[in-house]
Amino acid sequence: MAEKTVQKAAKTSYVARMKAAYNDTYAPELQKELGLSNPHQVPRLEKIVVNIGLGRAKDDKKVIETAKNTLRKITGQEPVETIAKNSIAGFKLREGNMIGLKLTLRGERMYEFMDRLISIVLPRLRDFHGVSAKAFDKQGNFSIGLTDQSVFPELTFEETTTAHGLQAVFVIKAQEQAHAKALLTKFGMPFEKENK
Repeated sequence: MAEKTVQKAAKTSYVARMKAAYNDTYAPELQKELGLSNPHQVPRLEKIVVNIGLGRAKDDKKVIETAKNTLRKITGQEPVETIAKNSIAGFKLREGNMIGLKLTLRGERMYEFMDRLISIVLPRLRDFHGVSAKAFDKQGNFSIGLTDQSVFPELTFEETTTAHGLQAVFVIKAQEQAHAKALLTKFGMPFEKENK
């Protein structure tokens, strides 16, 4: 009985660095800065959807396997194949073809992935001047695209010989776009400086 209690305590004791910072510091600061009366109005990160489009390489098994391996290594989850719903002759696409991979990160894994992306991956990009502040949609969700997977330190050189891009969508629960941007700024997202 005591052994089970120890195992349960060991499982629940770990909290991601970014999650702890959000709960302890960022959420109260955001509530004060944005003038929100209710703590439930404070913007928060709900999930991160990572996807890879493989439309051009849909028949190349090597590219598909490389993309699956990339997502497995950088997120710690198994990706799901996305299937074409319609046939489009112009793109030589048939209904039922595999056209990409995606996965959804929540909880601790979501915060861990965001931490690595902001702290390690983005600073490794060549000629990086910050992410675009225009990448928000009307709901306040933020999209970031990377053209090459080799910036992730989890991947070896052999795993990056077949280059492909990926996209990460930060799904944020916020009342407006400015609140979502304020949240990501707190997390340390390096937005490019606006020219005045």
